[in-house]
Amino acid sequence: MPPTMSREGLRPPEVTGSGYALPVFPYRRPAELAGERRRHKVAVVGGGLAGLTAACDLAGRGIPVVLLDEDDTVGVRGASSRGIVYAQKTLEIFDRLGIYQRIVEKGVTWSVGKVLADDDVLYRFDASQGSLSKAPPFINLQQFYVEWYLVDRLAELPSAELRWRNRVTGITQREDHVALAVETPDGSYTLEAEWVIDASGLASLIRGALGAKMAAEQGEDRWCISDVRFKTSLPAERWTWAKAAFNDGRAVWQHPMADGVWRLDYQMGPNADPKTIADPETVRDRLRRHLGETEIEIVWVGPYDYRTQLMDHFRLGRVFFAGDVAHVMNPFGARGGNSGVQDAENIAWKLAAVVTGAAPEALLDSYDEERRAAGAHNIHVTTRTIRFLAPRSPFEHRFRDAVLDLARRHDFGRALVNTGRLSVAFDYAGSSLTSNSGSAVPNVPVTLPDGSAGALSDLLRGEGAIFLVLCYAGAEPPALPERLARSFACNAAIGGLPVLRGPALDRLGGAGEVLVIRPDQHLAARLERPAAATVQAAIDKALGKERAR
Repeated sequence: MPPTMSREGLRPPEVTGSGYALPVFPYRRPAELAGERRRHKVAVVGGGLAGLTAACDLAGRGIPVVLLDEDDTVGVRGASSRGIVYAQKTLEIFDRLGIYQRIVEKGVTWSVGKVLADDDVLYRFDASQGSLSKAPPFINLQQFYVEWYLVDRLAELPSAELRWRNRVTGITQREDHVALAVETPDGSYTLEAEWVIDASGLASLIRGALGAKMAAEQGEDRWCISDVRFKTSLPAERWTWAKAAFNDGRAVWQHPMADGVWRLDYQMGPNADPKTIADPETVRDRLRRHLGETEIEIVWVGPYDYRTQLMDHFRLGRVFFAGDVAHVMNPFGARGGNSGVQDAENIAWKLAAVVTGAAPEALLDSYDEERRAAGAHNIHVTTRTIRFLAPRSPFEHRFRDAVLDLARRHDFGRALVNTGRLSVAFDYAGSSLTSNSGSAVPNVPVTLPDGSAGALSDLLRGEGAIFLVLCYAGAEPPALPERLARSFACNAAIGGLPVLRGPALDRLGGAGEVLVIRPDQHLAARLERPAAATVQAAIDKALGKERAR
């Protein structure tokens, strides 16, 4: 069993032969059990990646939040992998939340990937080419580390309260609040909250209790994760075999992780027995065929299959669904965990705007509009990947083999190879909040007005839901309430605006333009020499005021 640890002095997890010994966080008796009655602003149910991100984001914006988790640790006991690849947009969110540097120091930064068929390298890519962000394209890190860093950060935020070993057993929606039935080691109590974010995962009790509808499909493919250490030195790159002779002609993923561990995902046959494929001797034989090593340390092995799932609605009354409770997708392209983090950011800034009175409650409907569309898109992309890797018909088999043959000889064939389209930020161009664009704005490095080095995310920190307005030479400086927006001139003096400097800024906008950037660092509007009233109108639209009319 892992040692009990306090939030104030956590030791690094012990790497064992069968996984990791994870931290245990202390249970504290809830105030409600002592007879105290209070109504929380926001309750988050579930202490996984999405739930912790939502709580951290809300607390960082000054919104009181209580997080309930039925367990007392992070990750899944004994499981070292789960999500491992954190994409640039997610890393930018973590930078704003204050845990990015720890992820950089612990994780494995990479941008180069190779796609192979047996011994042939079909193509190589470098995702860093053309990138403007302070963050790299990808960092690989076992998910429980990221969750742990979020727990540590929440412990520093006065607006956050974490309640471990508090299991939600029921829910009642009322006109102006939600009542949650909660069980603890000391008994049961009722917690009241104005708003609830359900991030409790695939087996959500809340989703079932509210009768929420969803579409789900069970996959036929089987996979086996092997987290291992070995002596051979390999570059920090993502290698993907569309088919590999050492795995009986099936697909393989190879990813570096922290602690010198490599994650190897092996595609198994559709009828493979989970116990057989995870048998230690079977695993070692598979690893020797792949690596040719005689000395291999197996850290953890986990067989899995997959399913897709998408709720019909991501909002039901005063409850919002985020992460795996709302959408489950095939694990190709690192879209699951990254999507959950971006769900959390989306609902957090909107709740902050409503709670502080900056926006009408109608803004909250846009969470379903924007993030359900993102979930549907990611499911579509990952489903196409699995159809390529596990063809379902003779025609699909012939197509896949023809593409791999073409990719060996022709550039156009390489574009058809689909081994997992890597996670990118969803574009909200079709959102009712967007005047135009909707794309994510890269977290470009800048020199701040005080002369210090920083990035755009530094300007989006603070209480409430802050918009960022970037003005380029030739634009008029808009007069906007400071509690709502922060306006800056880019690389040139414009009126009395503070000046940001940095070469990447000129690649975001041009002469006379004004960029209105939402609190989640997506473009709300790109305007050409607008009047101040036009800029204000774009912010009003992004706050859902048009929806409220």
